[in-house]
Amino acid sequence: MAEVQRYSLQSLGPLHPPRVERQAIKPSIARHINITVSDPLNHEAPAILHEPRSYNATEARGAAVVLVSGAGGGVSGPSGIYPSLADKLALLLSIPCIRLDYRSPAQTEYCVSDMRASFDYLRDQYNSSRFVIVGWSFGGSPCFTVAATEPVRVVGVATVASQTANTDGVRKLSPRPLLLLHGENDRVLAPSCSKALFNSYGTRGKREMILSPGDDHGLSRHAPEAERRILVFVAKTLGMEALLDATVLDQAGQDLVASRKERVHEMEMGHDLEGGERLF
Repeated sequence: MAEVQRYSLQSLGPLHPPRVERQAIKPSIARHINITVSDPLNHEAPAILHEPRSYNATEARGAAVVLVSGAGGGVSGPSGIYPSLADKLALLLSIPCIRLDYRSPAQTEYCVSDMRASFDYLRDQYNSSRFVIVGWSFGGSPCFTVAATEPVRVVGVATVASQTANTDGVRKLSPRPLLLLHGENDRVLAPSCSKALFNSYGTRGKREMILSPGDDHGLSRHAPEAERRILVFVAKTLGMEALLDATVLDQAGQDLVASRKERVHEMEMGHDLEGGERLF
């Protein structure tokens, strides 16, 4: 068995956003997990699992979400939105969510295996069979690749500032829904990347692209709005529109981090600013 240990599982964090205890949204149940992956690397992918406080398999209808980051791996996502987004998905939509790290970051083949293994883990734990996947930066590559080869299990894809390298799978995504978010001032991956993905997706299906004015590679100026858009996309893709009442929409857009400095700190704690990834 190959041994890959980038850091201890318990150092992978944070579990929740910093302001969650002071807001109307209380924390979900979150814990560190290792996900066994069987492939040539043949070891475990570290992750953080967010569980609803009261899970009903019938009401969840097999739904779950998997969040992945950029070329350096990590679990906090762009501008540290993943801890907050995962809490909101688990509590507002009552579905499980995994913030998945990679065993071997920036290597699409192995990252795809990590994602498939996370689907299997959620299937075994919650009987999950329908997945919305979300990727930041490099994360667009494994998201579109796995979506192309998992036409039944992957029901929709959302990306933030995705690259275009190794994303040919976007051509096989339609008519499943696609959401593309990108900052207009992104100096790491230009917004033309999302525009190219939007065009490659084609016209047979629901696609949406949101370009945030004056924003960077992590959407740090529009982070709460990005969370809200992704949660709404997830709910609509999974057929849970009925849950999107005024209260849920308000909570979905709550800022549970606050400052850009805190967001950078969240990313540092989650190991997302490694492998060359940065906000600007």
